[in-house]
Amino acid sequence: MSITPIETAMNKTTLINELATNTELSPKDVKAVLEQLAVTIERHLTKDGAGVFTLPGLLKISTVVKPARPARTGVPNPFKPGELMDVAAKPASSKVKVTALKRLKAMPAPIE
Repeated sequence: MSITPIETAMNKTTLINELATNTELSPKDVKAVLEQLAVTIERHLTKDGAGVFTLPGLLKISTVVKPARPARTGVPNPFKPGELMDVAAKPASSKVKVTALKRLKAMPAPIE
């Protein structure tokens, strides 16, 4: 199967139309599938969810808990050597991490 490159980035409508054409589904059905995919990912990443969602072969989305950091005083200022500064405290937070899997990593064409 030959892959034709797409030279301009697609917006949501263009992507839905492309998928509808290639799968012979209606654009309404494709839109419903994409919306349900977003809901499923959200359900995995919520507080009591699994914390990890994998789109097989393409990517893995996970939540990472960043612990709270206490306030610090007298820290060397990296922008003004010799000066000291105070660093404010940061509360604990949850971040989203996306990791490319094997098939996605193999997609970019080699640079010529």
